[in-house]
Amino acid sequence: MMQRALRRATTANPIVRRAMSTAEEATGSMTLNFNLPHETIYSGASVSQVIVPGAAGEYGVTADHVPLVAQMKPGVLQILHQGVSEPEKYFVAGGFSITHPNSITDISCPEAVKVDDIDSAAATAAFEAAKAAFASAEAGGRQP
Repeated sequence: MMQRALRRATTANPIVRRAMSTAEEATGSMTLNFNLPHETIYSGASVSQVIVPGAAGEYGVTADHVPLVAQMKPGVLQILHQGVSEPEKYFVAGGFSITHPNSITDISCPEAVKVDDIDSAAATAAFEAAKAAFASAEAGGRQP
């Protein structure tokens, strides 16, 4: 009796059906659009999962994910391609992620850099220079 009621409820409402899906059912691919103001990184790319650094917490998106609009915080966006074990990682400076009901996710952010392309020595040097400039600044002063 309970199984019949549950079956009726899940076949009638697509949101409930998605929420109650198993991992095996969510193994399909999804479409990713990843855009910056000056560049399109992916347009219509077929991927298996995207892990988003959401402002409310990190979350993963797979095929048939419920629709969602989320603000992203600065962090690492991970893209898992079909048949590849290691994710492709980008540092993003924030932005928005929009997941549509048809397994399409749009990522829009002001800047993104592939993590493998980041020069750690240059980043450390720039950070140290910024700290030194901050330490030598006068309170309430303006930089020329």
